[in-house]
Order: sequence, then C-alpha cells, then structure tokens
Amino acid sequence: MASGLAIGLFFSVMLMPFQTLPAAVLAMRFRANVPFAVAATWFSNPLTTPAILFGQFRLGQWMRDTLAVPMPEFLTAVHFQAPGVGMLNAASFILGMLTSGVLLALCAYPLVHLFSALMPHHLPVRTRHARDAKQFPTSRRGGDGVPAQANPPVEQ
Repeated sequence: MASGLAIGLFFSVMLMPFQTLPAAVLAMRFRANVPFAVAATWFSNPLTTPAILFGQFRLGQWMRDTLAVPMPEFLTAVHFQAPGVGMLNAASFILGMLTSGVLLALCAYPLVHLFSALMPHHLPVRTRHARDAKQFPTSRRGGDGVPAQANPPVEQ
C-alpha cells in the first residue's frame, strides 16, 4: 500500500495532464497497489492546484536562494507571467515541483505504517494457511498438500 500511495502522491503534484495514467503504469510495473496510486493522484484537483503550484514555486525559489542549488542555464533564462503573482522562473518552479513530489512520496511510507499501527483492525489479515500455501506450493502429483520437492526422485 505504501508504494502505491508514494507513486500516486509523487504524480499528484506534477504539472502534467492525465496524472493518473503514469501513476497506474508505474504502480503496475513496480507491483505496487494500483488503486492507492490512482486515488492518491486526486490529491491535486482544480481547487488545490493553484496553491500547490504557488507553493512549488516558492519552495524552488527558496532552495535556489538559500541552498544555492545550481540549475541549467536554459531553465534559468525562461520566465513566465502568472496573473496576480508576477514573474515566475521556470527553474525555480521545476525544482520545487520535483522536490515536493519526492517529499510527498517519502511521507507516504510513515503515514501508512502509522495508520497500520493505530488501526490494525482495518488491515487485511493473512491466515497461516494462505501464507504457507504461498511459501510451500503443493506437489504436482495430486495437490495432496505435500510440499513439492526441488529435485523429485527419478523413477526407474
């Protein structure tokens, strides 16, 4: 669950159309929880997006000013006008966008583990029988519950 949430939260703050699609594809590729990845991309929506974008720009600008993070010249030369905000630098925005995505993704793991510690009765319970069946597959001879042998004896 934590991996799916992390992938979804990362893509939720990326400025791109169809955030759900790359989140679902990556979740499938890394065998993460796809429904959690898809649901987490809805963190950003038309109401929250302006605040998220402005916060990303401010984070990137702070990192460039305070931490002196170097950026490529072609990005620092690009400026754009945002209504009601003023001139924005593309380098600051991209740096803030990637940083906020990574920070949100990293927050997913402790959040899921905290939730599982506080509310363990909401988690699915794996029975011992299901766990043993996955660990020791049955033999091919009839499914009699006997663990399959790595090198079955050769009959002569």
